[in-house]
Amino acid sequence: MALSIDLAGKRALVAGVADDAGYGFAIAKALGEAGASVVLGTWPPALNIFLNLLERGKLDESRRLSDGRMLEFEKIYPLDAEYSTLAEAPSDIRDNKRYKDLGDFSIEGIGGRMVADFGARPLDIVIHSLANGPEVKKPLLETSRRGYLTAMSVSAYSLVAMASRFGPIMREGGSFLSLTYMAGERVIPGYGGGMSSAKAALESDTRVLAYEAGRKHGIRVNTISAGPLASRAASAIGIIDKMVKYVALNAPLTEPLSAHEVGNVAAFLSSPLAGGITGTVIYVDKGYHSMGMAVQHSGESTEQR
Repeated sequence: MALSIDLAGKRALVAGVADDAGYGFAIAKALGEAGASVVLGTWPPALNIFLNLLERGKLDESRRLSDGRMLEFEKIYPLDAEYSTLAEAPSDIRDNKRYKDLGDFSIEGIGGRMVADFGARPLDIVIHSLANGPEVKKPLLETSRRGYLTAMSVSAYSLVAMASRFGPIMREGGSFLSLTYMAGERVIPGYGGGMSSAKAALESDTRVLAYEAGRKHGIRVNTISAGPLASRAASAIGIIDKMVKYVALNAPLTEPLSAHEVGNVAAFLSSPLAGGITGTVIYVDKGYHSMGMAVQHSGESTEQR
């Protein structure tokens, strides 16, 4: 009997997709390959651009599945994960032209919309592909309180808020999955603005939420610690190309990590095949996390001596 990832009949929310270049899109595509229905949560300032790309067919090639079908999105909702409820959003945000006609764009709002659109318990899978560090290029010593707290709010607390609000509307066997990075446990110079602190919080919260949401709602909570990817979103870091090259030089497997490799692991962790896995950080980084010493730096010989 063949063993396969079968997500037919399951619905996934992938929060944090605004283009076809990052891990969020790759995960959505892998879930679609496995048969899941996919809905997206997209940051309001990027929503119209993303919708225009879809409408003009600019993402058609990226959306094509292995059997020739096109990955379709059941719904694309506006989502600003900085706000658990609409009341938390200040008036200058609610009245902003990119927000004011979108309805409830909060975490609670997207939960209510899914219930209205699909029924009382519409969700099986939640993918948290959200991060924002407005001062990510600043060293931690130079990071403002506001910048630090924004990084923590959007990149870490949003997972807590989603588990709290989506747990009750998830079906039996539900799965939460987020994306973290090694900077949460080791120093990555240049990855600043409190983002390293946010990733550490995200990993700690994964363990606590696995216990609390597991006992209360019967859902699993895991996180993937993915290697660096030169996506458009990651370009905000400013050193992403250097990070990718360094890992490729020093990881046990030297081929650069691809987004679809992370997507495949996410599909597995979201499936019944991973029913015994929760509260865990899964490394998808070509083994780089296992290294304790650099093998080489840029320009050095790859020969072993």
